Amino acid sequence: VIEAARAAGITRTLYERDESSKCLLPCTPLACVKILESLQIYDENLPVGNRMLCKTVTVINRSEVLGRPLGAMLANDGASVYSVDIDNLYVQSRGEMFETKKTLKEACLESHVIVTGVPDPNFNLDLSWIREGTVVINVATDSNVDKNGILEIPGVQYV
Repeated sequence: VIEAARAAGITRTLYERDESSKCLLPCTPLACVKILESLQIYDENLPVGNRMLCKTVTVINRSEVLGRPLGAMLANDGASVYSVDIDNLYVQSRGEMFETKKTLKEACLESHVIVTGVPDPNFNLDLSWIREGTVVINVATDSNVDKNGILEIPGVQYV
């Protein structure tokens, strides 16, 4: 599995020192990457490690299971990632993570991709924060968006 994942270009780590380094990736973040690849959000014309260049992603939930690994994976692939948690918002880029004063609304409106994973049935992403053409992936047990309303936004792809 590891070798197949490496051949597919998905076993990169933030601090990989040599080609013999191996890691297993958490399944939910890896599933998000595979969804983005299947939707052709990853630019296959760019070299591995840069296929999300010029893309902005907001990940709502900075848990050890979802947000942190997904943010690192997307940042390693060249994306600018807004990492959101209950009390703060960080920006991740390759090898860096720093707090920002931007709001969740501002981050979402800049994003090409929004991933929600909030384990709270009362959390609902404001649909006015989703711009046309955005990919929205919900990995929470409860839906973090209005499923009917989101499909009314032109060009939005909801998974």
